[in-house]
Amino acid sequence: MNRDTIALYNREAQRWARARKPVRRAEAETFAGAVRSGGVRVDVGCGAGRYLGDLGAPAIAMDASIEMVKLARETVPMALPLLADVSALPLRRGSVAGAWAAMTYHHIERERVPMALADLHRALESDAVVDLTVVAGEYEGTALPGDDFPGRYFASWTPDWLAEVMTGAGFVVHSAGVTDKDQAHVVATRARTLPDTVGPNMRVLVCGLNPSIYSADLGVGYARPGNRFWPAAVDAGLVTVPLDPVAALQRDGVGITDLVKRATVAASELTKDEYRAGADRVRRLVKWLRPGAICFVGMAGYRIAVDKGAQPGWQPQPFADRPAYVMPSTSGLNASTRFDTLVAHLKACAGH
Repeated sequence: MNRDTIALYNREAQRWARARKPVRRAEAETFAGAVRSGGVRVDVGCGAGRYLGDLGAPAIAMDASIEMVKLARETVPMALPLLADVSALPLRRGSVAGAWAAMTYHHIERERVPMALADLHRALESDAVVDLTVVAGEYEGTALPGDDFPGRYFASWTPDWLAEVMTGAGFVVHSAGVTDKDQAHVVATRARTLPDTVGPNMRVLVCGLNPSIYSADLGVGYARPGNRFWPAAVDAGLVTVPLDPVAALQRDGVGITDLVKRATVAASELTKDEYRAGADRVRRLVKWLRPGAICFVGMAGYRIAVDKGAQPGWQPQPFADRPAYVMPSTSGLNASTRFDTLVAHLKACAGH
């Protein structure tokens, strides 16, 4: 989260609390009713706690501003206070049953929101409900027109764009629209899948077919026993350490996504329509984040969704204006492709 914005909230917490009244209490109560009974819910960026009392209990009052956390605790003494950055939630995997995030994620640089949402996905249990609002629009900067607390950083979103990024982050979006005149509002649930690990300045974006149930539950792609992606990627010099998609992105500039977000026991369960719709989503992702190249792992999905005659290697046509490489599946079921062949393919991508 933007440091200057946190400092401003610390200075102006009392004035902000007086100026901001709860106008979405009915929606907060609806959220509370959708959270599993007895499940922990977190108010992500709780501010002074204007909705905290409507979210049900037990509730975590989380904010990056210590002064806001103090005010929230005064508003709802039974809430569990937590000083934390929305980009790095200090919450155990699968420990939260619901997340209410009112006007918080717009204080993160737009290209870094996918990883913040991926971290939220990690903290939530399967089917956990999420209610998220941000400033609607396309503005990005520190001089938002009409801001009564000038100097705050904002990256606003259109509802459709926010919904698509949330889909990539592993959520099933149930509704996306504008509420309270100027807020993009998305209601979603945490899917049993993997979130994209993507961001700015990616050297390579790796795109698989879809997550396995095993990988989705573990939280790491290509993790099923017998899958050779990580050993081959390390040997190829594409990544530094195995089984760590966050480190792959942050240390090595390697992002990971999937053509289809739905997790299955086997990729054969996927439909042609799913592949084609997924390719459209990935195409928009690539146009937005502009990785150095995209590597499709698994021939089948690319042949269905993009080019039925594709052969392994660099493709004659770019994908969303970026160089595209297609290689065989790293699954252990693909026994006809040798390990050293997989290493050679990934080395070609690493050397791009």
